[in-house]
Amino acid sequence: MPLKIVRNDITKMQVDAIVNAANPSLLGGGGVDGCIHRAAGPGLLKECRTLGGCATGQAKITGGYRLPCRHIIHTVGPVWEGGDHNERALLASCYQTSLALAEAYHCESVAFPLISSGIYGYPKAQALQVAMEVIGEFLSTHEMTVYIVTFDKAAFLIGEKLFSDIAAYIDDRYVDEHTDLRRERARRQRFTPTAKPIEVPPLCDAAPMAVDEKSEKCSLQEKLRQMDESFSQMLLRKIDEKGLTDVQCYKRANVDRKLFSKIRSDVQYKPSKLTAIAFAIALELTLEETEDMLRKAGFALSHSNKFDIIIEYFISKGNYNIFEINEVLFAFDQNLLGM
Repeated sequence: MPLKIVRNDITKMQVDAIVNAANPSLLGGGGVDGCIHRAAGPGLLKECRTLGGCATGQAKITGGYRLPCRHIIHTVGPVWEGGDHNERALLASCYQTSLALAEAYHCESVAFPLISSGIYGYPKAQALQVAMEVIGEFLSTHEMTVYIVTFDKAAFLIGEKLFSDIAAYIDDRYVDEHTDLRRERARRQRFTPTAKPIEVPPLCDAAPMAVDEKSEKCSLQEKLRQMDESFSQMLLRKIDEKGLTDVQCYKRANVDRKLFSKIRSDVQYKPSKLTAIAFAIALELTLEETEDMLRKAGFALSHSNKFDIIIEYFISKGNYNIFEINEVLFAFDQNLLGM
């Protein structure tokens, strides 16, 4: 765990295995395939010649050679022919067989390109959806860190309609409100005359009021007894209320098991805002409950922050799919949930 989308050169990824979007011959080609072969060196081509090619939807594994990974998993994606020629099932199989090979070779981390989305013509939004669904399903029962590596952050990755809806939602709550406020403050600063502060003398010279120390001590003890539950306590309570196991919760939150263990073992653990929101999404909390959980971690949602507005959008729509949320955050160049 977990699943991350990153902008990077896949040949630079320091993981146990990278996945090559290969052609059926496995002998190199254009795009990602050509880049991987050039970076790995001639040893890779020599080994690939012994593999006898690869069928569409299947995968084969080689050494990493000059790359900073131990293995290269070669998979052949489908060519897009309109969507009526079993393309989706074949693309899903690429991810499934590649992940099975990664598991068989004891890989703890693997990096994928967006298979078939280049010269094979698979629509990027649909290709990304297949990748997220298959990898997400795999990670629900396996411990592995999986990366989707792309150079793109363009909006078309998440679909034009969804991007437009969220852009409009942000515009309604962020641009108008905060641009107008900034303009109003600037206007007031321009037209409000400056004046020296008026010095107000003390009302009297009376001695400070005596304080009953015993009463003050009792009051403090009472306040401490009434102190609100911590983030960790609320998280564990909500897990029980939702009928989830710990594993189900941290996997839904796209959070590493080790981090969850820290939170469970330390009642005063202070998570990052990203982690707190990830758990709110995993628990499918309402907006009010999410705000409450964030307050316990020392944070709040704000309409001056695009990230926060995107989170609010998904919660208000009742969409708690953390992978889809991360797709949108990625497209809007925001930090992703989980770790």
